[in-house]
Formats: sequence, structure tokens, C-alpha cells
Amino acid sequence: MQKIFDGKKTAKLGTEMNPAVVNVQTEKRAKALKSVFEENDWKHTIAVDPDKPEDIMDLDILLNPVETRITEKNVGRNEICPCGSGKKYKKCCGR
Repeated sequence: MQKIFDGKKTAKLGTEMNPAVVNVQTEKRAKALKSVFEENDWKHTIAVDPDKPEDIMDLDILLNPVETRITEKNVGRNEICPCGSGKKYKKCCGR
């Protein structure tokens, strides 16, 4: 049985503890990606293998980080309805 959570925090991607791993097919592409990593001061490992497909998912994650979503507050039953009727939510849209 595989343990799901071991209690240890994973290191941030692009750091010494968790470098980004990228696979490319040509040296020219490797040099281009290396400049992007060095420009942003991210730790990385680039493997050049012409037989494998290009895999730059770690770079995509670093360039496009996930933004935190903020949810709207739920309307309570006895609060004024957000539709603008002036009635309590339970008597208007919360039926």
C-alpha cells in the first residue's frame, strides 16, 4: 500500500531541492530554454534526446503559475437578497 502523505512539505519547483526537469530534441532548443531558466534564476536539468518527444511541462508551470481563487461569500437566509428586491433571501431567491 502506497502512503499518500508523509508529512513532509515538497520543495518549490525551480529550487535546489526540486529543480525543473526538461527534455528536448536539439542542442539549439536546449540553449534557448537554458537562457529562460537562467534569466529567472530557476534551477533546472535539461536532457537532450532526439528520440524522445519534447517535454517542457515544468517550464510551463513556472512561467504560468496557478492563481488562487477567491470565492464569493454565501448569502445567509436572513440577509438581504443580492438580486436587489429588498426582501430577505429566504423569502425571495432562496426558496
